[in-house]
Amino acid sequence: MAIKQILRRSFSSERRSNSVDVPKGHCAVYVGENENKQRFVIPLSYLNDPLFQDLLKQAEEEFGFYHPMGGLTIPCSKDLFTDLTSRLSRI
Repeated sequence: MAIKQILRRSFSSERRSNSVDVPKGHCAVYVGENENKQRFVIPLSYLNDPLFQDLLKQAEEEFGFYHPMGGLTIPCSKDLFTDLTSRLSRI
């Protein structure tokens, strides 16, 4: 599955970068629609949610397997992302 390839490459890039501040069971993602991307640390469990998987598919369509920030880059507004993650945290 292509999403697994995106994640595998993003996680390996993160291991090479400064990932000390990412707790076990979490991953860092970069969110934004332009050059001003914001870094978020999210639980890995979010990756199983269908809404979050839609965002991952968008990331694949826009960036393929190249993520210029060194971690997974998600091309959506920060407001949409924070709304989605706040809903997921309540589940």
